[in-house]
Amino acid sequence: MMMLLNVAGQLDPSDSKRHITYGFQLDQPAAIMRIRFAYWPKLLEDDGQAMELIMESIDSYVAPEHQGPVREGWRRYLPLKNLITLSMDGPNGYRGACHRHDAEQSLFLSEQEASEGLMPGKLALGEWNVTLSVHAVVTERCSYDLSIWTEEADTA
Repeated sequence: MMMLLNVAGQLDPSDSKRHITYGFQLDQPAAIMRIRFAYWPKLLEDDGQAMELIMESIDSYVAPEHQGPVREGWRRYLPLKNLITLSMDGPNGYRGACHRHDAEQSLFLSEQEASEGLMPGKLALGEWNVTLSVHAVVTERCSYDLSIWTEEADTA
């Protein structure tokens, strides 16, 4: 096993609609690249804060003439969730995106197979990038861990 990237971070609502890219170098041939990504908390548990955010969104995204009924049914949007997704780029270009709601993801890339959303293919030597797309942070803080490492074929 060779660790390529191991980072942790904290986000807040001001990080919503932001991309965070980490670069790492693959210097030795490898059969499998593994990615573990986790973030927490997933849910905003405070219904009062959730209601405020939902009302702000209604003001921003719903035409004034339709806001009344939408405001009355604000609870149908609960629970509000943080959402961070991940995409990969290798030295030869885009390798896919994992646009899913799971707060913990174990992913892999190899020449023959890859996790859903990622594209199988040779693990080219050189500069790779992983991008975290922070769609929404609705909690006061959101922490994340991201690790990427390689393994040889017999450990798949």
